[in-house]
Amino acid sequence: MKLCSIASGSSGNCIFAGSDTTSLMIDTGISGKRIEEGLREIGHTTGEVDGILITHEHSDHISGLGVVARRYGIPIYATEGTKQAILKSKSVGEIPRELFQEIQPDAEFMIGDISVSPISISHDAAQPTAYLLRQGRTSMAVMTDLGRYDDYIVERLQNLDLILLEANHDVHMLQAGRYPYYLKQRILGDRGHLSNERSGQLLSRILHEHLKTVILGHLSKENNYEQLAYETVRLEIDLADNPYRAGDFPIHVAKRDMPSDVFEI
Repeated sequence: MKLCSIASGSSGNCIFAGSDTTSLMIDTGISGKRIEEGLREIGHTTGEVDGILITHEHSDHISGLGVVARRYGIPIYATEGTKQAILKSKSVGEIPRELFQEIQPDAEFMIGDISVSPISISHDAAQPTAYLLRQGRTSMAVMTDLGRYDDYIVERLQNLDLILLEANHDVHMLQAGRYPYYLKQRILGDRGHLSNERSGQLLSRILHEHLKTVILGHLSKENNYEQLAYETVRLEIDLADNPYRAGDFPIHVAKRDMPSDVFEI
C-alpha cells in the first residue's frame, strides 16, 4: 500500500491512499483543481479513484467533494450522520444521493483489495470517523480531528505499519494567540484537536519495532509550525515510559499546501 498527503492542515485536507489496483481518497477539503493537480503530480488521476472516505462534514474536509463527485461519479463513504450533514451543506452543492455509501464505526468493509475500518473519534461534528486501511498483513491509519484519545483508540491503532497522526497546535501559541476565547476552548476541548504534546503521547502508546513511517498532519496555520510539531512530538516520545526513542522511527510532517512524498509499505 501507499499513502500521500495532497494537503493537510487547518485550511484543507486531502489524502491519497491505495494499492496497485485500488485508489482511495480520504477527504476532499481543497478545490477540485488542486485535487487534480496533486494526484497528477504523484502519477494518478481523479478519474481512477474507487472511493472517497469522508471523516466529517467540516469545510476543510469536504469543500471539493461536490465538484469531484459530480464530475466523476465516485462513491462517497460516510456515516449516516456525516452524510446528512453534507447534504445540508450549501457550500458543496447538489450531490446525487446514490453516490453515498453508508458506513458504521467498527464495521469493516472492502473497496477493491483494501479493507477499510472506520474508527469513531471525538470531534465537534455530526458523526466523525478516522480510518484504518489494511491489505494483507500491512496496515495504515489516518487519524486527525480528535479532541482526545482513550483506550479504544489506542487499541485500534496497534501494530500499524504507517500512521498519519494529527499534531494540530502548540498549546502556548494557541493560548497567547488572537483566536477568540470560545474558539480556543473549542480547540483545546475533548471535541477539538490534538496538541503536539498529546499527539506525541498517543504515538508513544502505539510504537512498536515494525512501525515504518509516522506522518504528522493537520497542523494549524495560526498556532503551530512544522519544526515545533516535529521537535515536541519527538520529545514526548523520548520522555515516555517505553523502550523506544524518537530516533528509532522516521517522522515526517505533512505540508499544508503541497503533496508529501509517496510513502510505501
